[in-house]
Amino acid sequence: MKHVKKLSNLFLTILFIISLNTKAQSVCDSKLWKNSNLSLEKRIETLINCMTLDEKISQLLNASSEINRLDIKSYDWWNEALHGVARGPKATIFPQAIGLAATFDTKIIKDVGNAISDEARAVNNYLIKKNKESIRYMGLTFWSPNVNIFRDPRWGRGQETYGEDPYLSGKIGASFIKGMQGSHPKYLKTAACAKHFAVHSGPEALRHSFNAIVNQQDLYETYLPAFKACVDAGVEAVMCAYNRTNNEACCGSKTLLQSILMDSWQFKGHVVSDCGAIRNFHKSHKLTNSPEESAALAIKSGTNLNCGQTYKQLKKAFEKGLITEEDINIALRPLLKTKFKLGMFDNPINNPYSKISLGKIHSKEHITLSRRVAQKSIVLLKNNGVLPLKKDIDQLYIGGPFAGEIRTLIGNYYGLSDNLVTLLEGVVGKVSPTTRVQYRAGAMINQENKNKGNNYSYLAGKVDATIVALGLTVVMEGEENEAIGSTDKGDNISMKLPKSQLEYLRKMRGKHKKPIIAVIFAGCPIDLTEINKLADAIIYAWYPGEQGGNAIADVIFGDVSPSGKLPITFPKNVTQLPPYDDYSMTGRTYKYMIKKPMYPFGFGLTYSNLVISDVKLSASTIKKGDTETVEVTIRNTGKYDVNDVFQMYVSLKENSHNAPLSSLKSFKRIKIDAGKSKKIKFKLSDDAFNFIDKSGVERRHKGSAIITLGNSSPGSRSLELGAEIKEIKVQIK
Repeated sequence: MKHVKKLSNLFLTILFIISLNTKAQSVCDSKLWKNSNLSLEKRIETLINCMTLDEKISQLLNASSEINRLDIKSYDWWNEALHGVARGPKATIFPQAIGLAATFDTKIIKDVGNAISDEARAVNNYLIKKNKESIRYMGLTFWSPNVNIFRDPRWGRGQETYGEDPYLSGKIGASFIKGMQGSHPKYLKTAACAKHFAVHSGPEALRHSFNAIVNQQDLYETYLPAFKACVDAGVEAVMCAYNRTNNEACCGSKTLLQSILMDSWQFKGHVVSDCGAIRNFHKSHKLTNSPEESAALAIKSGTNLNCGQTYKQLKKAFEKGLITEEDINIALRPLLKTKFKLGMFDNPINNPYSKISLGKIHSKEHITLSRRVAQKSIVLLKNNGVLPLKKDIDQLYIGGPFAGEIRTLIGNYYGLSDNLVTLLEGVVGKVSPTTRVQYRAGAMINQENKNKGNNYSYLAGKVDATIVALGLTVVMEGEENEAIGSTDKGDNISMKLPKSQLEYLRKMRGKHKKPIIAVIFAGCPIDLTEINKLADAIIYAWYPGEQGGNAIADVIFGDVSPSGKLPITFPKNVTQLPPYDDYSMTGRTYKYMIKKPMYPFGFGLTYSNLVISDVKLSASTIKKGDTETVEVTIRNTGKYDVNDVFQMYVSLKENSHNAPLSSLKSFKRIKIDAGKSKKIKFKLSDDAFNFIDKSGVERRHKGSAIITLGNSSPGSRSLELGAEIKEIKVQIK
């Protein structure tokens, strides 16, 4: 009888599966969902009706399975393009994201996104012809940009972001997205993704388990606006973070995903989990008791795609009654929509992006763009008159452990090319044929020299100038599993350079008066107090991409005047910072920091002097609904043609709501030739004087306010460093 009962159950199961397939196929019309002339909604619903439950679930994982009977190919959604197509084929390497932000140039960032997506499409088009398009990192759905706020300089992954300011991050992120996704009314060139939603900013060692407790004012003033700007720009995807925010797992947060993202912002794309984030629900956060409970929580909260394996348990969750098939359908619809918009189910002849050829990959045009972006990203922090150097300098010494190191160029989430130009190569390629150039590494990267003998430090006192390359690499800062040389899982807890490098710079300085130019490679702010005393000039190069060596040499020898600006405040040291694991913005960033920093947000020198005059405001009293303009004249009183970035900030006075000390509202990159003047206008929109109150609600300020114009953020430190700043008082009604 037992055998008969087993056979009976097996027969019933087979009948059930057949009925599911029959039901799916009975309403399935492949001609409909493959018809590119029909509406997206009609095609999506028809395709969903063609699928069984198991087939639907198979499409909700990043490594989605093929469905042969429907002619649906396997596809891996996981691709990276933070500053160039990464982990895949040969590609153009642009400056790391923090360097992109330092350009304060939305137009060139859109150009970067456009170049990256051209290269991605070119590869994918080729693979489609070879029937190999399902390879990871060589697809069309890219998990970039990272618009988390770089709230603390110790965070190793801060290099992936656009800095500490939500307005700047939103503007740069939106421009990158528009370049990545293209402007075709029907098809996406690639699909971009804003990550990691939300309040994800270290510590890196705790990223799978920390609970970011953040008040509503900080949430809506600081942590969310850049994501909102990306949604407004039409970003196709949002990635939810590993951590919890206010006790909810980010990938299982109805507050973040439903109330804010879907309901308030009307986001129409799909949500993807960070890789392994849904597993964290039961493994790290202890919010659920099993993988199927975690999968159900994520699905019902609004996470469409699982980077990981937990969604394989959705069938079990369905059988336990934790989810319905309609929950699966709701999750699947936006993913199919993305595939349709990328043209994955259409004849390539109808898609203009299918014509992009392999000739776009690492093209001369893209290499030139990489160099231009790097030039604009370089920040000159100090110059006592030694720069620019003359190309026909008699003797030049290049030292430091990073002068010939390619890892200083690429940052994390990088691609590879056959044309990486180090600082050493860039400088040697720039000087005259008769210049005597000597090079010694001189110091280990982060350990004491074993040979205590002469390390050629005396050469700095014998030559006309010395260039010293110092800093960090992705081995020392970055993501926890990549920064294998970090003792803090990728974070730089001390903010310091390694002792070996500081000791080397001390020896190079010695007692002589010859010029020393320090070039710093890093993705985060480091403690520059001693370097500022020892070096005559300081260049912050970030991780400047494959043309970094050429771009730095362009600046050092005056072919290009430096014009990069700091997208993050540089504190003097860690004693100026709040506790790392405190997510309150009190004391953080230029908006809330009372202590005087080493270098302020928005600061960066040029090779000339610019003076602001003739400041004009179209109205001294601003009423609700009005849009006014601020006009200024900027005069170049120096002898060099320069680019510079002028910024507009608003400070609210008589405000008891804990509003920021000042907030960036606009910026313009301008070119002014030596001895010339230029008038520029800033538009002052009605909402420029709004603030977020303590309950997270946006309100209009009434009373007095100050508009600050200049080439750095407001504050006494900017003035001490030689920034040009003017203030205008206004009344808000």
